Amino acid sequence: MEYSNRENINLIEKTKEHAELIAALMAGLFIVLAWRLDVNQQTTAAIMLYLIAFAVGGFAKAKEGIEETIKEKTLNVELLMVIAAIGSAAIGYWTEGAILIFIFAMSGALETYAMNKSQREISALMNLQPEEAWLVRGNFEPMKVAVSTLKIGDHLLIKPGERVPADGVIYKGQSSIDESAISGEPLPVAKSKGDEIFAGTVNLNGTITMEMTKPNSETLFQKIIQLVQEAQSEKSPAQQFIEKFEGTYVKFVLAVVALMMVLPHFLLGWDWTTTFYRAMVLLVVASPCALVASITPATLASISNGAKNGILVKGGLHLEHLSVLRALAVDKTGTLTQGKPVVTDFIVHSDSARDTILATLASIETQSNHPLAQAITAYAKAEGITNLPHVAIEDVPGWGIKGTVDTIEYHVGKADFVGTEAAQQFAGGIASQLAEEGKTVIFMRNAEEIIALAALKDTVRPEAKQAIALLKELGIHTVMLTGDNDKTARVIAQEAGVTEYIAQCLPQTKVTEMKRLLDEYQFVGMVGDGINDAPALATATTGIAMGEGTDVAVETADVILMKNDLSKIAYAVRLSRKMQRIVKQNIFFSLSVIVLLIASNFLQVVDLPLGVIGHEGSTILVILNGLRMLTVRKNSLAS
Repeated sequence: MEYSNRENINLIEKTKEHAELIAALMAGLFIVLAWRLDVNQQTTAAIMLYLIAFAVGGFAKAKEGIEETIKEKTLNVELLMVIAAIGSAAIGYWTEGAILIFIFAMSGALETYAMNKSQREISALMNLQPEEAWLVRGNFEPMKVAVSTLKIGDHLLIKPGERVPADGVIYKGQSSIDESAISGEPLPVAKSKGDEIFAGTVNLNGTITMEMTKPNSETLFQKIIQLVQEAQSEKSPAQQFIEKFEGTYVKFVLAVVALMMVLPHFLLGWDWTTTFYRAMVLLVVASPCALVASITPATLASISNGAKNGILVKGGLHLEHLSVLRALAVDKTGTLTQGKPVVTDFIVHSDSARDTILATLASIETQSNHPLAQAITAYAKAEGITNLPHVAIEDVPGWGIKGTVDTIEYHVGKADFVGTEAAQQFAGGIASQLAEEGKTVIFMRNAEEIIALAALKDTVRPEAKQAIALLKELGIHTVMLTGDNDKTARVIAQEAGVTEYIAQCLPQTKVTEMKRLLDEYQFVGMVGDGINDAPALATATTGIAMGEGTDVAVETADVILMKNDLSKIAYAVRLSRKMQRIVKQNIFFSLSVIVLLIASNFLQVVDLPLGVIGHEGSTILVILNGLRMLTVRKNSLAS
């Protein structure tokens, strides 16, 4: 019974979501039936069905137009379309009026369907914040309390695998913290007493006690949420221009029609019937169906074309913005790079047996879930090392691992853990060179000396260089944003070919840099895949998310690359520019037809049926021209 109720609720919600489209289709059906009745001389029944089509198809747009007029205190295209349709019906042209309603209702329904996406990114962010925490007071046992009840100075116990509940500093213990939710970087960070930790990050191994330093309302995660909300509430300049133009256009047309209903009678000697007739013709031919159709079909066709090529665009405005991009900021980890480390170098002592050492190292690392350990284990497997010796290990949080094989103890970890001086001298000091190349170096030593090192690095995606090169061909300035240190960032930037890089970025840093780029270039895109990228994605003119990224990034972004192929960005930009050329053609053509019909009406050369044919004909032509975007291929796109 409960399952059936859920199905009914889902059905109701889906029906509401597609209400405009259903109404438009029903209006179209009533128009066809009414036309058939009209052809068979059943005029009264036909008029009744036309009235129903008017009500069903025009209700949503009429309601939207009236509400917007009251709220914004300005007229809009929705009202003009309704008035034009009523004007057609008033002089007996029911079919023409109903078709005007149907076309506009259908375009509105399709636009709503394409752009009406639920805003789930805020709730997705909230889900990453723990609702409860272990509160420590004196020598009492830790007790679980609601995070909302915590205050500055409270001591909180965080066990391995748990998320940090608040911003603060470590009071006792040490561990590795996964900060990818904040910095976007995949490598855990070693933390010990006095180090700062953030809400929403994950404690990987050691048990730690932290002291809360910020109230729950001011955590870094809360700032991310606030940044996303602020960025999404701001209207783009293009959107403001469209709204302003719409109101001006409607006022102008209605003013001219009002004058047309009076002045020709006195100035040109027309009788009142002719004057009113010509005013109604003007209202029909000046209605913006062709003008609206100049944009919507081309936009929807372009969106469909992009979807077939693995590019999901959440609305026409975002597709329009792609055509004018002048700069593109790209997150490093998981976007330019693979998002996980791989072993690039494995160097052993000259007197050591390489396979034996690698087998021993792999046997130690295979018992750890650290990303670096997993990378070393994968490397050993790829090298054909499958016979691993039995090892007993001891994890040393924040430093490395101790492993014992046949009574021989090995230390595996960073330089400080195995001896800094010995690490610097190993293999002729190659560790420094590897570090300069942006690699993380892990050492292995026995009781006497260092016997091996492994260098690991997050590698650039194979298609990244090509994608950046294609963007440069389009005249787009590229910037890499990363939470890595300057040395690593510089190396990755050079490999990928980006023009500029910004290192050590937190979410608010990325937003600051995005605003700087917006001031300099005006139209800026942002590519990312992590939670930490959400504010910058929302701030950018166009946010682009990798399809395999986090739900927050996908929901926040305006464009989604379903196959994680960066080269698709260049295709999307070219597609958008092609669409803009077609839209400009359509606008010029539709306005030319409107001007021609208005002039012909004023000279009494065109009557209402011919005016409707000219108006609807121009609408069909611009729709067909727009639908050409469905057949556009990659090799036919020019920059």
